[in-house]
Amino acid sequence: MIGKIAGRIDYRGEDHVLIDVRGVGYLVYCSERTMAGLPNPGEAVALYTDLLVREDLLQLYGFPTLLEKEWHRLLMSVQGVGAKASLAILGTLGAEGINRAIALGDCNAVKAAKGIGPKTAQRVVNELKDKAPAVMAMGGALGVALVPDDAVLEPVEAPVAAPRATAAKARSRGTQAAQAEALSALTNLGYAPGEAAGAVAQAAGDAPDAETPALIRAALKLLAPKG
Repeated sequence: MIGKIAGRIDYRGEDHVLIDVRGVGYLVYCSERTMAGLPNPGEAVALYTDLLVREDLLQLYGFPTLLEKEWHRLLMSVQGVGAKASLAILGTLGAEGINRAIALGDCNAVKAAKGIGPKTAQRVVNELKDKAPAVMAMGGALGVALVPDDAVLEPVEAPVAAPRATAAKARSRGTQAAQAEALSALTNLGYAPGEAAGAVAQAAGDAPDAETPALIRAALKLLAPKG
């Protein structure tokens, strides 16, 4: 199993890149969202990968974080969702968006992905709703993007936009960690994982930059008995 690739981008296609790892080229398919975040040809890159093995096919799929790779694995377990459909969902929603959509039972969000019909979207939500809390709880640890190993690759000059991209990734990691911590706190208080995940997802959607204490308070208000 090839679980990680680190090298330089040889060329970029519409939905894949060729990564040169010490003279060996690996063709890696990625979601539209991941493709948009990859550097230019000649620059260093590192991706987590999942190898699809079939009788007549070997294909690598690349992900910036283990969290996204975990969602790809879960999406592929749903009947009717293959690698292409999984990448379409990931490309439209991202890992955090899938967390939120499944926790809230939002089939329309899943259906917004290219090629995903209402029945498939419903199956994704129904079959993964009990697994979403566990993935959310791992979000902080699994949401860190890979950095190319300088011991293997020659240093490359960072693009001008790198500081902004780094800040965005840092905010994303902070959001994932806050949601994971809030979910853990609510389950420790005795709330069922499913309802806790739904409340945290809704609270995070209302206040994307909220830190853990604020998320917990907002989620508790959502979980409080009405009337």
